[in-house]
Amino acid sequence: MDSLLAAFTGEFLGTPIYFWVAFITIVIALLVFDLGILHRDEHEIGAKESLSLYAFYVLIAIAFGGWVWWQRGPESGLEFYTGYLIEQSLAMDNMFVIATIFGFLGIPRLYQHRVLFWGILGVIAFRAILIGVGAALVYQFNWILFIFGAFLVFTGLRMFKHQDEEPDIEKNPVFNFLQSRFRITKTLHGRNFTVKQPDPKTGKLVTWLTPLAVALIMVETVDLIFAVDSVPAVFAVTQDTFIVYTSNIFAILGLRALYFALAAAMNRFRYLQTSLAIILVLIGIKIFLVPMGIHIDTLLSLVVTLMILAGGVIYSLWVTRNEPDLSAQEAPEKGQLEP
Repeated sequence: MDSLLAAFTGEFLGTPIYFWVAFITIVIALLVFDLGILHRDEHEIGAKESLSLYAFYVLIAIAFGGWVWWQRGPESGLEFYTGYLIEQSLAMDNMFVIATIFGFLGIPRLYQHRVLFWGILGVIAFRAILIGVGAALVYQFNWILFIFGAFLVFTGLRMFKHQDEEPDIEKNPVFNFLQSRFRITKTLHGRNFTVKQPDPKTGKLVTWLTPLAVALIMVETVDLIFAVDSVPAVFAVTQDTFIVYTSNIFAILGLRALYFALAAAMNRFRYLQTSLAIILVLIGIKIFLVPMGIHIDTLLSLVVTLMILAGGVIYSLWVTRNEPDLSAQEAPEKGQLEP
């Protein structure tokens, strides 16, 4: 009993194990609640339901951050909230790319939640690996923060320069790789990711990927690419692996719930990328200063990030107030993949 208690109260990556157990328990409970109760019967998610789910996930994240604040002090609490907000901000652009993927592949709203839900499992695993590697590199080579900072500044400037460009899914290397290496059905087969169909050459029953599986793989790839920006950005706030990882996961969980409200009116967020580009540049400068012993106050970072993000969203909505909502989700004619 004593050995079990000692193991439970021990530390993993500088954080008591019971913190990790509490976090994992909450995430598992949320996933079970999402799939087993809220979406036990597959249905299209409207903007109202999307916003309600998002509010629920935000409240859970705020409560978790409050618990971190209470257990580990105000500095850790502020770091969690700042990391959470930064990840939410930067991952919003990811949501629009996902909407474009769904539109190109002709994935109806009825099945989009299924792709996003199973995609969360990949996010949990891939972010753990990426953050673990990043934390190890920062611990061993503090100067790598210079590289992180320069990369974020470069990415922010590049985002600002190319903010009006639409992602070309047809020329996407991952999409082309899947088409060249795997059997992919031309149309959807309900909610299935794979189906058994005869091989056109041999006539034998073989496994084919459906457009739903292609969407899942591409969504996972997009998240991994965007994580290369967002994870170093949170390291600008803290090098605490627990704070970095938990703030990332809670932010992604909330944004996946918000996806259906965002994607239904993509054209209304015209200047969001501008605000995200500014945030990236400022965070890059902040992380560049860390190895030099210059630390910008965490509360100041939180307030500035919130103001820039809110400014971009509010200005976008005001400028486009007379425009109809346009979505990139509905494009079933593009779901006819080449054999």
